Amino acid sequence: VQLQASGGGLVQAGGSLRLSCAASGRSFSSYAMGWFRQVPGLEREFVAGIGWSGGRTTYSDFVKGRFTISRDNAKNTLYLQMNSLKVEDTAVYYCAADRSEGILSGYGPMYWGKGTQVTVSS
Repeated sequence: VQLQASGGGLVQAGGSLRLSCAASGRSFSSYAMGWFRQVPGLEREFVAGIGWSGGRTTYSDFVKGRFTISRDNAKNTLYLQMNSLKVEDTAVYYCAADRSEGILSGYGPMYWGKGTQVTVSS
Protein backbone atom coordinates (compact mmCIF):
# COMPACT_ATOMS: atom_id res chain seq x y z
CA VAL A 1 0.00 0.00 0.00
CA GLN A 2 1.22 3.51 -0.81
CA LEU A 3 0.29 6.40 1.43
CA GLN A 4 0.22 10.15 0.87
CA ALA A 5 -0.54 12.56 3.69
CA SER A 6 -1.86 16.06 3.11
CA GLY A 7 -3.60 18.90 4.90
CA GLY A 8 -0.77 20.29 6.98
CA GLY A 9 -0.10 23.99 7.26
CA LEU A 10 0.31 26.95 9.56
CA VAL A 11 -2.34 27.60 12.19
CA GLN A 12 -2.58 29.68 15.33
CA ALA A 13 -2.73 28.06 18.73
CA GLY A 14 -6.28 27.04 19.52
CA GLY A 15 -7.09 26.48 15.88
CA SER A 16 -7.91 23.33 13.93
CA LEU A 17 -6.58 21.35 11.00
CA ARG A 18 -7.67 18.14 9.34
CA LEU A 19 -5.05 15.84 7.91
CA SER A 20 -5.87 13.30 5.23
CA CYS A 21 -3.98 10.24 4.08
CA ALA A 22 -4.86 8.76 0.73
CA ALA A 23 -4.00 5.10 0.24
CA SER A 24 -3.46 3.44 -3.08
CA GLY A 25 -3.38 -0.24 -3.73
CA ARG A 26 -5.72 -2.97 -2.75
CA SER A 27 -7.51 -3.87 0.42
CA PHE A 28 -7.26 -0.65 2.39
CA SER A 29 -9.74 -2.11 4.86
CA SER A 30 -7.32 -4.93 5.66
CA TYR A 31 -4.82 -2.47 7.14
CA ALA A 32 -4.87 -0.95 10.57
CA MET A 33 -3.76 2.66 10.31
CA GLY A 34 -2.01 5.20 12.45
CA TRP A 35 -0.69 8.73 12.68
CA PHE A 36 2.76 9.50 14.01
CA ARG A 37 4.70 12.74 14.32
CA GLN A 38 8.30 13.82 14.52
CA VAL A 39 10.10 16.93 15.61
CA PRO A 40 13.64 17.40 14.22
CA GLY A 41 16.17 15.86 16.56
CA LEU A 42 13.60 13.77 18.38
CA GLU A 43 12.24 10.29 17.85
CA ARG A 44 9.07 9.74 15.89
CA GLU A 45 6.13 9.32 18.27
CA PHE A 46 2.75 7.65 18.06
CA VAL A 47 -0.25 9.97 17.91
CA ALA A 48 -3.32 7.86 17.15
CA GLY A 49 -4.35 4.52 15.68
CA ILE A 50 -7.46 2.98 14.20
CA GLY A 51 -8.41 -0.62 13.55
CA TRP A 52 -9.36 -2.25 10.29
CA SER A 53 -13.05 -1.40 10.43
CA GLY A 54 -12.67 1.84 12.36
CA GLY A 55 -14.40 0.40 15.39
CA ARG A 56 -11.36 0.68 17.62
CA THR A 57 -9.27 3.80 18.13
CA THR A 58 -6.37 4.68 20.41
CA TYR A 59 -4.67 7.97 21.27
CA SER A 60 -1.57 9.15 22.99
CA ASP A 61 -2.26 11.02 26.20
CA PHE A 62 -0.98 14.29 24.79
CA VAL A 63 -3.71 14.41 22.09
CA LYS A 64 -6.56 12.63 23.81
CA GLY A 65 -9.69 14.76 23.77
CA ARG A 66 -8.30 17.10 21.11
CA PHE A 67 -7.59 14.87 18.10
CA THR A 68 -9.89 12.39 16.37
CA ILE A 69 -8.76 9.66 14.02
CA SER A 70 -11.18 8.23 11.49
CA ARG A 71 -11.20 6.36 8.22
CA ASP A 72 -13.40 5.98 5.17
CA ASN A 73 -12.73 2.57 3.68
CA ALA A 74 -14.89 3.33 0.64
CA LYS A 75 -12.59 6.26 -0.19
CA ASN A 76 -9.34 4.58 0.92
CA THR A 77 -8.67 7.56 3.15
CA LEU A 78 -7.51 8.08 6.70
CA TYR A 79 -8.15 11.32 8.61
CA LEU A 80 -6.88 13.13 11.66
CA GLN A 81 -9.03 15.98 12.94
CA MET A 82 -6.89 18.17 15.17
CA ASN A 83 -8.62 20.70 17.41
CA SER A 84 -7.35 23.02 20.14
CA LEU A 85 -3.90 22.88 18.63
CA LYS A 86 -0.93 23.80 20.79
CA VAL A 87 2.49 25.10 19.85
CA GLU A 88 3.95 21.78 21.00
CA ASP A 89 1.90 19.97 18.34
CA THR A 90 4.24 21.44 15.74
CA ALA A 91 5.83 18.51 13.88
CA VAL A 92 5.88 16.58 10.66
CA TYR A 93 2.92 14.20 10.72
CA TYR A 94 3.09 10.80 9.04
CA CYS A 95 0.41 8.27 8.28
CA ALA A 96 1.27 4.60 8.51
CA ALA A 97 -0.29 1.22 7.85
CA ASP A 98 0.18 -2.32 9.05
CA ARG A 99 -1.67 -5.60 8.72
CA SER A 100 -1.47 -5.96 12.49
CA GLU A 101 -3.46 -3.90 14.96
CA GLY A 102 -0.26 -3.57 16.94
CA ILE A 103 -0.03 -0.22 15.24
CA LEU A 104 -2.74 0.92 17.65
CA SER A 105 -0.10 0.68 20.35
CA GLY A 106 2.45 2.40 18.17
CA TYR A 107 4.34 -0.75 17.22
CA GLY A 108 6.42 -0.77 14.03
CA PRO A 109 4.23 0.00 11.06
CA MET A 110 5.17 -1.73 7.85
CA TYR A 111 4.26 1.11 5.51
CA TRP A 112 4.88 4.82 5.83
CA GLY A 113 3.72 7.79 3.84
CA LYS A 114 5.61 11.01 3.30
CA GLY A 115 4.91 13.49 6.03
CA THR A 116 3.00 16.72 6.09
CA GLN A 117 4.23 19.68 8.14
CA VAL A 118 2.00 21.12 10.84
CA THR A 119 3.13 24.38 12.40
CA VAL A 120 1.25 25.95 15.28
CA SER A 121 2.11 29.53 16.12
CA SER A 122 1.54 31.25 19.45
